Amino acid sequence: MDYFSSRPNYDPNAVQFMRDELTAVGFDELLTPEDVDKTLSQNNDETVLVLINSVCGCAAGSARPGFSQALQNDLIPDRITTVFAGQEKEAVARVRDQYLAGQPPSSPSAALFKNGELLFMLHRHQIEGNQAEEISNYMKQVFNKLCTRKGPSVPAEQLTEVFYTKTCGSKIPKYEG
Repeated sequence: MDYFSSRPNYDPNAVQFMRDELTAVGFDELLTPEDVDKTLSQNNDETVLVLINSVCGCAAGSARPGFSQALQNDLIPDRITTVFAGQEKEAVARVRDQYLAGQPPSSPSAALFKNGELLFMLHRHQIEGNQAEEISNYMKQVFNKLCTRKGPSVPAEQLTEVFYTKTCGSKIPKYEG
């Protein structure tokens, strides 16, 4: 990727709250292709959730709060990670090209992996139009079927401290830096 195609779409400071909503509940950010490979290429029989974050309204109103609630479940993925579409473009491209080959690009979206193999995929069209609680309930079923780590990802009190901004990122100006 050249400089212009790898440059973030939005000012990193303007979208920081969208990152914070996830890291506050236990998500680790994968910022580079190397981070992606290091996490997803391991053969350790652990499940790894990758949430492709986005500035869109369905990420704000459904995906981020829904996944945060789902991670209060009794069973959760061993690793909980995120990449940010339109921000760390090379990391997102690595997830899509290397680990989600054959899946249409979609953000927000989520994928659950084990030993680098895709176990489950939730696409944007499955998130759009659903409430956070519906996403949470659905993902809890997935976690109960495919995961073994004891949850929650953070204490319930910590989750209540997270403020979810329900806004569409289309109002955030393009990054000119």
